Amino acid sequence: MITIKPLDFRTNLKRYMDFAFRGEPIVIARPKDENVVIVSERDYSELLKAKQNAEYLEHLDHSYRQLEQSHTISFSMDELRAMESDDWEPTQKVLDWMKRMESCKAWEYMWN
Repeated sequence: MITIKPLDFRTNLKRYMDFAFRGEPIVIARPKDENVVIVSERDYSELLKAKQNAEYLEHLDHSYRQLEQSHTISFSMDELRAMESDDWEPTQKVLDWMKRMESCKAWEYMWN
């Protein structure tokens, strides 16, 4: 990682962009800790992908905790097809699950 001042960056723009393209992050030091980092598009894409993967894994962890605590409900394909109907009414299975979920609202706030 290379740290430079804004004036040096402006003066040697091509040089520092070449460094970034070759995988060397460039930190442009600014007053008040308002630094900027220049990275290649490839490196930026990898960072973005890693962030999205981390968010997805957290979502999976959240879902797994819900499963462990029986905060899930399963449906057959027939039940799902029936739910597509405009006149569908919740079955006793759904009503029981909703009642169970209402009793654990504190859990919902704890994990969200």
